[in-house]
Amino acid sequence: MNDKIMKKNSQPLSLRVPEPSGRPGDAPDFSHLQLDPAGAVERPATDATPYEMRDHAFRLIRVLDDEGNAVGPWNPRLDAETLRRGLKAMILTRAFDDRMHRAHRQGKTSFYMKCTGEEAIAVAQGMLLSREDMGFPTYRQQGLLIARGYPLVEMMNQIYSNAADPIKGRQLPIMYSSKDYGFFTISGNLGTQVPQAVGWAMASAYKGDDKIAISWIGDGATAEGDFHNALTFASVYRAPVILNIVNNQWAISSFQGIAGGLETTFASKAIGYGLPALRVDGNDFLAVWAATQWAEERARSNQGATVIELFTYRGAPHSTSDDPSRYRPGDEHEKWPLGDPLERLRQHLTVIGEWDDERHATTLREAVEQVRAAGKESEAIGTLGQSRPSVKTMFEEVYATEDWRLIEQRREVGV
Repeated sequence: MNDKIMKKNSQPLSLRVPEPSGRPGDAPDFSHLQLDPAGAVERPATDATPYEMRDHAFRLIRVLDDEGNAVGPWNPRLDAETLRRGLKAMILTRAFDDRMHRAHRQGKTSFYMKCTGEEAIAVAQGMLLSREDMGFPTYRQQGLLIARGYPLVEMMNQIYSNAADPIKGRQLPIMYSSKDYGFFTISGNLGTQVPQAVGWAMASAYKGDDKIAISWIGDGATAEGDFHNALTFASVYRAPVILNIVNNQWAISSFQGIAGGLETTFASKAIGYGLPALRVDGNDFLAVWAATQWAEERARSNQGATVIELFTYRGAPHSTSDDPSRYRPGDEHEKWPLGDPLERLRQHLTVIGEWDDERHATTLREAVEQVRAAGKESEAIGTLGQSRPSVKTMFEEVYATEDWRLIEQRREVGV
């Protein structure tokens, strides 16, 4: 006989499954968002302790107000030429995305992923940091390469996996790699780039080098164990690394609440690891620049890692394999309260007298022409299935010295 007292709940237990604020057919509803006015969040000293600045994980750093003015303590006071270069790089990134998305629809590639609405993040950070600092991107940071002048033809060759593919057909389309441009090979396994970035940063510090690392991860992938493992190492060893969480509201078909976004901010995940956290308007080029600059200064002065949540919205499908009309309101992106990053920087440049409609139209036209010319050059080499890297590349760059099995396999293939 079991003499233990069995207790029963007074009511049945239940689980909560988070639901987004809108589904297809609903009106977009962003009334639940708490957005600080531009200029309202104070800028702490770069040597502030994580405890002292813990409120920054719940606020939202903004510089550009609704009229396009740069206000508040986070204003990086960039010169007009830097701002123009940023806007042009974002415009070129969007033009590139549009053409490659059409190329997929035309059967020229098997896969593509756009970064519509997120251009300010990669472009600002790519311009600010050195190419010698290593970036560990996810698959929506093509603006890093474009802002740094990486050849568009090379990007297209990789997407088409043609004979001139710089990665020789060893990666899925859009998974670029370029050491010279500070762009570590993209991994299709979500979350892996974060511990890689921390490890790279630790190695740089161990060698006494002066290079830092930076990584990007989506809101959904913060639920992966790799993310939390990386934060432990980054905190314990004060690794010189910037850890970005791009909260674009949606994973492939689930909203950010599934990864814990309704319980707290993603930036606040840093608090439990003793790391400083910043939460930033990801559609504000100036705010992204300023927050990254703050984290860079901290990393370079041996004060360790910073976690930055970049609050933005994925305007396009997750990929060409996705149909967002099946899970969210069709016009939700148009109603996003933080606007479009290109239009906001354009507005600011116009307000300060450094841009106008004619110059904007010319830049749009030039971007389309530049992408079209690169497309013709790449497609002349070949698109998917029309051209491919030599078979012999399968046996190269694997071992420093060829194993006898590789030699035998090459002989069998005839290369």
